[in-house]
Amino acid sequence: MRARPITIGMDKKDIENLAQLARIGLSEEEKENLLKDTEDILVFVGKVQKVEVDMRAEERIGIPHNVIREDVTPHEAGIYTEALLAAAPAREGNYVKVKNIL
Repeated sequence: MRARPITIGMDKKDIENLAQLARIGLSEEEKENLLKDTEDILVFVGKVQKVEVDMRAEERIGIPHNVIREDVTPHEAGIYTEALLAAAPAREGNYVKVKNIL
């Protein structure tokens, strides 16, 4: 499906309205430069919209997918528990003791 080409024409009044919305002051020279830059951007976007895209590109590069590690246990459960609890400022049994929040 091809997008419709941009047919937006801008004039100095549009630039002034945008400047007012952005709350910036522009000199007459800046307005003229922005008008020309905006026209150049719209021409470029129009060219990009005309580019034909090969929808079969997926067939050549493959279907995108997430690459994730296997869901396995990296080490034996509990082998670091005592070392971690010993490093905590306070503990209660096999838990780190913290201040009550509520």
